[in-house]
Amino acid sequence: MAIKIDGKQISAQVKDECRDRVAKEGLDITLAVIQVGNDPASTVYVGNKKKACEYIGIHSLAYELAEDTSEEELLELVEKLNADEKVNGILVQLPLPAHINEDKVIQTISPEKDVDGFHPQSVGALSIGQPGFVSCTPAGVIQLLKRSGITIDGKECVIIGRSNIVGKPMAMLMLRENATVTVCHSHTANLKEVAKRADILIVAIGKPKFITRDYVKEGAVVIDVGIHRNENNKLCGDVDFDDVEPVASAITPVPGGVGPMTIAMLMNNCVEAKGIRKA
Repeated sequence: MAIKIDGKQISAQVKDECRDRVAKEGLDITLAVIQVGNDPASTVYVGNKKKACEYIGIHSLAYELAEDTSEEELLELVEKLNADEKVNGILVQLPLPAHINEDKVIQTISPEKDVDGFHPQSVGALSIGQPGFVSCTPAGVIQLLKRSGITIDGKECVIIGRSNIVGKPMAMLMLRENATVTVCHSHTANLKEVAKRADILIVAIGKPKFITRDYVKEGAVVIDVGIHRNENNKLCGDVDFDDVEPVASAITPVPGGVGPMTIAMLMNNCVEAKGIRKA
């Protein structure tokens, strides 16, 4: 029976460490969160971010803009927050309405305040091993592995999914930890055979319950980044948990695995942003 990796518990550890550091160092940190429109999932995420800020002792500024807000208006707000010295982190909740260019918005955020780790400068710093903000979900996966006592160094890691938000930064972080990394995607031939090589299998493919035991080597660690609603409106991941758990040595559940870590690492980035601004 696999060890169930408890993302709720580990995220609580990270948030407690952030809260202790804020209190001990007397840090005055402000995170600005911008939401355009009222996508229900985005509203839940924004609410959770506000709660986390309150718990840690970070000020949060909420900008809830109408669905028909123009790209120009949004960019003006971002520039205003860039120039505000009291604001340490800026987060624009994705997805944005179709008439707004997400890349343009991300590139407008100052790299010093890019707590989501999406700016090209942040991504470039990660790729060449320089300090900078790291995308929160991949950073959270690293913490899940390390704090669960799972060795990454020298292990074979297969990542299924090559998105800019998860797959690519995840690969670079695993390389940084001395794993041997293979990135798979929709054009990968013999996906099952490649996945079965993995000591650590990280799945961010966006297809509910796609990964069954046929893709998993006996004793592998399985990290499920996906989140979906099934036919009964219950949350599930990209991995068929019930099918895979008996063959894995450790596995993240959905919910309660990777999800809580994303907000915990966002809080960590906000605390780090204060250090970057002071430097």
